[in-house]
Amino acid sequence: MLKEERHKTILNEVALHNRVLLTDIAENLDVSIDTIRRDVKELDAENKLRKVHGGAIALGFINNSVRNANIYRLEDKVAIAKKAIKLLKNDNVILIDGGTTCVELATQLPDQLSLTCFTLSLPVALELLKKPKVEVIFIGGQLSKDAQISIGANAVHNLSNIKVDYGFIGTGYVDPVFGLTEFDYDIVQVKKAVINASKKTILLSISEKLNSQHRYKTCDVSAIDTIITELDADDILLKSLKNQNIQLL
Repeated sequence: MLKEERHKTILNEVALHNRVLLTDIAENLDVSIDTIRRDVKELDAENKLRKVHGGAIALGFINNSVRNANIYRLEDKVAIAKKAIKLLKNDNVILIDGGTTCVELATQLPDQLSLTCFTLSLPVALELLKKPKVEVIFIGGQLSKDAQISIGANAVHNLSNIKVDYGFIGTGYVDPVFGLTEFDYDIVQVKKAVINASKKTILLSISEKLNSQHRYKTCDVSAIDTIITELDADDILLKSLKNQNIQLL
């Protein structure tokens, strides 16, 4: 495979999943990890992604100041956020997970909507602080430098002490049969705690993530109450989810 083709594949994977592992890309492309490491280093130098230990992350995932220029499929994520907002009423107590689609939810909240909002995401918290009628409660813990969210035992413990009306979560990978998965075990533990802290769990995901999976399982699809994508609920791409007793929006 030519270097240009590898670079395109790497950038596509990083854009879709926000974070990727060098080992995964090397395996998928059937090249050495040293080759992928050099590719990622070049792409970092060209300011197309950010190289981190063992992997790479999307620029839009780490730099809120250039969010609109770097968020992958921003228009679709805005559409998802606007659908999610229709579920909310004044005085709801909600919890917003990390990730770029969850940041869009926080960004799109109407100024007149009165909410109490828990979050473990620094970018989400910064957006919520701009909303005049939203009380923001940050869930503390060890901070993940890559994901910019609270992780670890303290975060899980803090989440165990609350119960919100709606928990809005993102995911790296979702499969109708295998469920929601991630490559980061610590992230999975926090997402499990978010689900347990929520009366209803709402998954926000672009449709491109459907039918994909990774090594660590967050939950079965049946643990989710509502899945919101940018597609119409009757789109054929969602057919595999229609028999799961899940609301599709």
